[in-house]
Amino acid sequence: MTKWKRYSAEFKAKVALEAIREELTTAELARKYGVHPTMISGWKRTAIC
Repeated sequence: MTKWKRYSAEFKAKVALEAIREELTTAELARKYGVHPTMISGWKRTAIC
């Protein structure tokens, strides 16, 4: 069984910022960075609050 991948705060902020800009869809960002779209949505929500 594999361990969960941990992402740095810088990486999360970078992806969240791109999601907030809405130049790419969440699905496109997920493919680009290799993370699940739900994670990006959560990071975006955290960045906005």
